[in-house]
Amino acid sequence: MVLQDYTFMQIFQILIVPAFFATLRMLIVSGILSTIIGFGLGIALTLTEKGGLSPNLAINRILDFIVNTIRSFPFIILLISIIPFTRLIVGTSIGETAAIVPLTVACSPFMGRIFQNAFKEVDPALIEAAQSFGATKTQIVFKVMLKEAVPAIISGLCLAIINLLGCTAMAGAVGAGGLGATALTYGYQNFNMKIMYSIVVILVILVAIVQYFGDWIYKKLK
Repeated sequence: MVLQDYTFMQIFQILIVPAFFATLRMLIVSGILSTIIGFGLGIALTLTEKGGLSPNLAINRILDFIVNTIRSFPFIILLISIIPFTRLIVGTSIGETAAIVPLTVACSPFMGRIFQNAFKEVDPALIEAAQSFGATKTQIVFKVMLKEAVPAIISGLCLAIINLLGCTAMAGAVGAGGLGATALTYGYQNFNMKIMYSIVVILVILVAIVQYFGDWIYKKLK
């Protein structure tokens, strides 16, 4: 594709619009998956810690080690280092679908910490009151801890989604597609500043939208 043969609007329609929706798909799918996994991790870490509803030091330390280890990896290194695992899951290490695997792996521990910290902010007196009324652990988790922690969770998830958006752009460096790949291949490598800065503007707008709705939901629930 020779970019000089097209107007900017044609390039926008041919390259940037499809890349935008590819990024959006990666963001939504990996965001949902990492939230589900992160919720499980957050619950497990909270329940098994000392003073939790089901204290288990061994399990807690193992989970804590796994979370800290994955979070310590820069995303680009994690992306490359788990290529065999990505191929095992989706059959390839290149493309939009393949990018969802490392994006989910990278974001899940971060989500887990968000849930764990939100649950820690719940007033212990509420949990004790629920226990005194004979509530089961499942009821305490979903009807007390989760309900009380929702505002903090929303605030944390907003930050996690913004971080994940940055990762989707970075994933373009290894052929994951989306806005990052388009900015790198057709913008930076072809010295086309219009394409590159147009994508930067789109990413800034996406971050602003996510932050706005995150703040709005937080204020409504607080």
